[in-house]
Amino acid sequence: MVSRNTPSPSASRSTGRPVGSVTRGTTNPNRLRRMDRWIAATHGAALRRAEAPVAVDLGYGAAPWTAVELLARLREAAPRVRVVGIEIEPARVAGAKPYEREGLSFRHGGFEVPLDGTAGDPVGHAALIRAANVLRQYDEEQVEQVWGRLCARLAPGGLLVEGTCDEIGRRHVWVALGPEGPRTVTFATRLGSLERPSDLAERLPKALIHRNVPGEPVHAFLRDFDRAWAAAAPYASYGARQRWIRTARALAGDWPLADGPGRWRQGELTVRWEALRPVG
Repeated sequence: MVSRNTPSPSASRSTGRPVGSVTRGTTNPNRLRRMDRWIAATHGAALRRAEAPVAVDLGYGAAPWTAVELLARLREAAPRVRVVGIEIEPARVAGAKPYEREGLSFRHGGFEVPLDGTAGDPVGHAALIRAANVLRQYDEEQVEQVWGRLCARLAPGGLLVEGTCDEIGRRHVWVALGPEGPRTVTFATRLGSLERPSDLAERLPKALIHRNVPGEPVHAFLRDFDRAWAAAAPYASYGARQRWIRTARALAGDWPLADGPGRWRQGELTVRWEALRPVG
């Protein structure tokens, strides 16, 4: 739900207060498993190359489960990674402190992403920032400003992943951004629960959810997604996964997909941002 009284994400640093506003804090174990799995697969090599990679779980919510899980999943791909959970609500940080361990810490903050730096990087930049279900309460016109602020906190080669999922993580859509800006949009779902791909529209991130109307690229994409899914119905006899893969192959003829069968088998499909960029 959009909050019309949300503080501006460009709030002055001179106040010393974290930038942003408190979220509802809803969280569940394994809610972000699809996003984590994708990050480990697509960004794991970059995390392994980094000298001392730091991953940020921004706005982890009322319980620290997502940060704990992020550390475990990323360390399978990059054993030296550290995770910092950042929350704007002090009570949530205090509640998470007992879960700290080697490689996992929690601190008070917001979109300014407070991190400990080094002599060569005194500000401290992140190899990864994950912001899941954080921007839903903001106005659409604020998203670009928040993205810019967060991308400025990325190390060279870093990645920002910002998106939305349902309460138990069956349906998820996220945007991946580098220091230069948005790169891709990924649709991920538990295939057995999907009736049609456009069911994912309700989980579009804030930058796109209000653009699912005629004349906008994301609307055209979801329309074609549904049509390809319907045309692939005969493959359903081989299972929902085979139907999804066939659907993706059909879409690849008209849309610039950024992944292939290896990710499609996971119930994912990634398209270049330029193809879905909002009009105007």
